[in-house]
Amino acid sequence: MKTITYLKGDATNPQVEGNKIITHICNNIGGWGKGFVLAISKRWKKPESEYRKWSQNDKNFHLGEIQTVQVEEDIWICNMIAQHKTITSSKGIPPIRYKAVEKCLEKLSDEALKMNAGIHMPRIGCGLAGGKWEEIEPIIERTLLSNNVEVYVYDFE
Repeated sequence: MKTITYLKGDATNPQVEGNKIITHICNNIGGWGKGFVLAISKRWKKPESEYRKWSQNDKNFHLGEIQTVQVEEDIWICNMIAQHKTITSSKGIPPIRYKAVEKCLEKLSDEALKMNAGIHMPRIGCGLAGGKWEEIEPIIERTLLSNNVEVYVYDFE
């Protein structure tokens, strides 16, 4: 089975040849404006505008769904809805939804294989969504790596 390749750098600037899908986690309320999305929006406007359209008009805008937006000839952004709202609940439950992460990554795995693309990401779900990498990493192994998809995780310096 493949393993995750950890790199130092910016996930919006993938350091590999070939087709690339940069993936990240979005919330299920249409909010875009904090965290990794700011780095995406600084480079490309389309992922945000497509996400906002999707959040307003589509019955398929819910946890576990993905939206892939082409931004360059060989780069796509995948908006994955795997975060419920944006704040930790009164019961202390963070916004991340691990089951939704798994559903999204299963769908993304199919897309990546069809496009012959590697997946590039920051440590998804571990920032504002409040997730733990120890939970996310095995999900990546079960979904992407077990299907032989290349995965690159970037730690911003």
